[in-house]
Amino acid sequence: MRKSWLNLCLLGTAVALLFSQSLFAAETGLIMPLIQGEPSFADFENMAPSTALARSMAKIDNFIQREPDDGDAATQRTKVYIGYDQVELHVVFLAFDSDPDQIRANLSSRENIDGDDTVEMSFDTFNDQRAAFSFRSTPLGIQWDARWTEGSSRRAGFDTTLEMVWDSEGQLTDQGYMVRMAIPLRSLRFPDSSEQTWRVQFARNIPRLSEESFWPAYSIGVEGRLNQTAMLTGIRDVSPGNNSQIIPFIFAREVDALDPGATGGPKFDQSSEQDLGIDAKFIFNDSMVLDITLNPDFSQVESDEPQVTLNERFEVQFPERRPFFVENADFFATDSTLVFTRRIIDPEGGARFTGRAGNYGFGSILINDEAPGLNRAEGDPLKGEKANIAILRGFMDISDQDRIGVLLTNRDLADGYNRVASVDGRFKLTDNWTTQVQLVGTESEPANGGATTTGYQRNIQVNHAGRMFTNHTHFIETTSDFRTELGFQSRFFRSDSSGLHQRVNFNFYPENSSINRWNANLFGVYIDDIGGDKIYTQLGPGFGLNFDTNIFSVSYTDYSETLRPKDFAGIITNRVYKYDDVQFNYSNNSLNTLSFDFSYRKGTALNLVPPAGTLPSIADSSRTSFDMLWRPIDRLRISNTYFHTELETKSGGTDIFSNDIIRSNWNYQFTKEWSLRFIAQYDETDAGPASRLSDDENLNFDLLLRYVINPWSAFYVGYNSNQSNFDIVEMEGERELVVANDLRKDGDQIFMKFSYLFQR
Repeated sequence: MRKSWLNLCLLGTAVALLFSQSLFAAETGLIMPLIQGEPSFADFENMAPSTALARSMAKIDNFIQREPDDGDAATQRTKVYIGYDQVELHVVFLAFDSDPDQIRANLSSRENIDGDDTVEMSFDTFNDQRAAFSFRSTPLGIQWDARWTEGSSRRAGFDTTLEMVWDSEGQLTDQGYMVRMAIPLRSLRFPDSSEQTWRVQFARNIPRLSEESFWPAYSIGVEGRLNQTAMLTGIRDVSPGNNSQIIPFIFAREVDALDPGATGGPKFDQSSEQDLGIDAKFIFNDSMVLDITLNPDFSQVESDEPQVTLNERFEVQFPERRPFFVENADFFATDSTLVFTRRIIDPEGGARFTGRAGNYGFGSILINDEAPGLNRAEGDPLKGEKANIAILRGFMDISDQDRIGVLLTNRDLADGYNRVASVDGRFKLTDNWTTQVQLVGTESEPANGGATTTGYQRNIQVNHAGRMFTNHTHFIETTSDFRTELGFQSRFFRSDSSGLHQRVNFNFYPENSSINRWNANLFGVYIDDIGGDKIYTQLGPGFGLNFDTNIFSVSYTDYSETLRPKDFAGIITNRVYKYDDVQFNYSNNSLNTLSFDFSYRKGTALNLVPPAGTLPSIADSSRTSFDMLWRPIDRLRISNTYFHTELETKSGGTDIFSNDIIRSNWNYQFTKEWSLRFIAQYDETDAGPASRLSDDENLNFDLLLRYVINPWSAFYVGYNSNQSNFDIVEMEGERELVVANDLRKDGDQIFMKFSYLFQR
């Protein structure tokens, strides 16, 4: 069976080669002029350059669509004027619109701009076609920034956790809108040379038309983004200098929370906390960055978006949002996630050094983590112990878009350790075909002593990107003793597995039709254990339709999963489970004030939470998810999420469990700086007789008043309250927690935080 599967994948790859295209981006260049002064909207009266300063700037126009009609001229005109002085880069966008009343522009908090019209620019400051700084703005000047990373790894694409200090403003007009951006050179990283050679790209997004247009042309028929950018020259004798950023903060809070481990039984404990901390950033030779954090606090970071975690065999991954781990985070990214910084839970302090020199890049992190030794019982040998963590990364660019790298990580805890060494490479084979390879070795010893174990992982993928056809073929083999305590390993990367997964997708673009694109795809997975026994397969076709503001897709998937004695207690010999499902997805952004996504999945699933003493079984399953963004007025943004998951036995229809998650996030923007955010989240699990789960109910309220000058200078006042279904009862002279039917407050806190950026 496995040989036939491999033959099928090889056949798919051969077909892909026949369908591949070799489309070349036009050789386009831009010379940025040195200007004398800072442009303003007054220099572009009636959306045209009206002063000598405006006319001295370089002009870009003739944007080309990528979506929905790749290669066609943009339906709306966009002109960009750009120049620089010794301190900042200056850009003015003139976004013309034939129907200006339909422009989508709302006053919102920084980066919460989805659904609005936007303009964007990206700078590949090292001209290496691997990463770029991207800046985006709405017609009202609301900012969004990110770091774009080329490639197919999980860190590829836009990383919006980047936070930079820059200036923007926007203005609606009777012809469209104008946006002005000023990017301080001290906010960028670039080579230490007298004359700069960068790459640049400009973009415009019109949601009501589902139109994305770019200059220069950025075609979906060519693999990669930054290789399709324009060369940017003309910037001379500039430097951010030895830029220093010191960000002290003051934090205080009052907490009243349930302590379930208190002596004599659970009780409420009131406490006060006042703290000082500091984050610092020092930039050397324009491109090397030293970050230091002492006593970091991340209380102002917004809570994670809800995800369904019940009845899941494998850990669910949540994104990193904490500021210290953000800059150059892609330096530490490889296809196998070996540096997942959310494993570092409660650091006292740490340092990170990242940078570039010529074709070489490097990164290092030294940090500790108090979390392993907290909340442990007296006599536990790990009580009070801290994990010490060291990470080292290096890479070398060896051609236009080829790179090889090494990654070393070490985590020490008490008498134990986990060490990981990785070699990886990305190679562009043609304009459309790329490959990534990675070899990882690990060595581990338990914290309380024990046998030393070693393991390895091989990871190879081949990808094709194109207008008509895309392909992803991925082989991963991981031995039984492979351990990466700082990493994240999904089903495909788990220990004791050797497998292949592949996705092929065909796109079709009908002419003279309301359908912009329709596609057909096939996704398959085949995984053995290291001994050669099949443990998981998945195969399913899919179909999709894209209209201007509506997207519809449907897919069917057939699964076969084997549980082994080591996978589930009580299983004596391998057991094979077969199940399937159908999934429907629909999204709509036709209205300025309302957009939504709906998904429904129906079929069968593996019940992994059977009653104690029984084995997993196949159950009838359904899952519904609904996301809605509503803007009743231009200052109020209401984001709602709903998940419903239900399992019941196939014979008799006995309830296993149902789970509902409801989250509503309200943000009112008084000004660009002042905002009030309220989040309510309700999570309920109703456990049936065919489950070992117990009823669980949780209600959380989060209120936050924010004054944000820039990402690092801000004032927060917040209140958080949590309720759950519990009660405290007296049992033989001691207090015990029991499950109750009614909600009761188990904790609340009020906190204040002030931070300020001192920059030199």
